[in-house]
Amino acid sequence: MESLKKIVKNYYLMVGAFFLIWLTFFDSNDLYSQYKLARKLNTLKADKEYYTQRIEEVKEDREELLSNPDLLEKFAREKYLMKKKSEDLYVVVEK
Repeated sequence: MESLKKIVKNYYLMVGAFFLIWLTFFDSNDLYSQYKLARKLNTLKADKEYYTQRIEEVKEDREELLSNPDLLEKFAREKYLMKKKSEDLYVVVEK
């Protein structure tokens, strides 16, 4: 009985402890790496949600611009500084 305890205690316990320590700290999928990957995943999910929302806003703006010629003209004048041939264009830059 004593020799069985000695074998189990020395061999299996040491190998098991070594295995757990190896997986916890030294493996490529250790706890720290898993934590960093989970944080990165959460950041990417938040970015995905933001960009999905922005895509929907741009689609709505595009549909509105294509359906309203007056709004399209206003957008072109403000954003791309377009003008009619008979007009002069002055750009005021605020400091």
